[in-house]
Amino acid sequence: LMEAWEKGVNPEGNSTNPSNWDFSNSFFFAGTVVTTIGYGNLSPSTVAGQIFCVFYALFGVPLNLAFLNQLGKGLNAHLITLEKWVQKPGRAQVVQTLAVAIFLITGTLLFLVFPPLVFSYVEGWSYGEGFYFTFITLSTIGFGDYVVGTNPNKHYIPVYRSLTAIWIVFGLAWLALVFNV
Repeated sequence: LMEAWEKGVNPEGNSTNPSNWDFSNSFFFAGTVVTTIGYGNLSPSTVAGQIFCVFYALFGVPLNLAFLNQLGKGLNAHLITLEKWVQKPGRAQVVQTLAVAIFLITGTLLFLVFPPLVFSYVEGWSYGEGFYFTFITLSTIGFGDYVVGTNPNKHYIPVYRSLTAIWIVFGLAWLALVFNV
């Protein structure tokens, strides 16, 4: 029973285990629910919390998919504008290829290459472990063997997990756009 309590999020806490429902944990938890990643390191520990989580997911997952779809459409609109600029008479196929390459390289750097460096530095992981976490997260597999901000021996800045959740959302949108392109 105590093991389940330690893994679960409870807004009240108790004398032996204070609440771990701070903004950063709640933001990260909400993000992992609506993105269906589900690392398994955070879960509601009360029946009321579990019921709320079911309804939150019932509405949150489709809303997140709609949000990612709209974000992808917005990014796609910028790509179409860029494509129209590139396809004007006199511009070579090389320029088109270069524009797509810049998009892919920039996204790869922002979402797959640099984040593992940050995670390696903050978490003390190797670059390979950071990349593994990055890929497992953005592929929405979410095994839970590596999760950011969970080492009790480290002091994390309060917004670390929130920024990670934001990175996840934009990384998912970028990947969706890559698949669309």
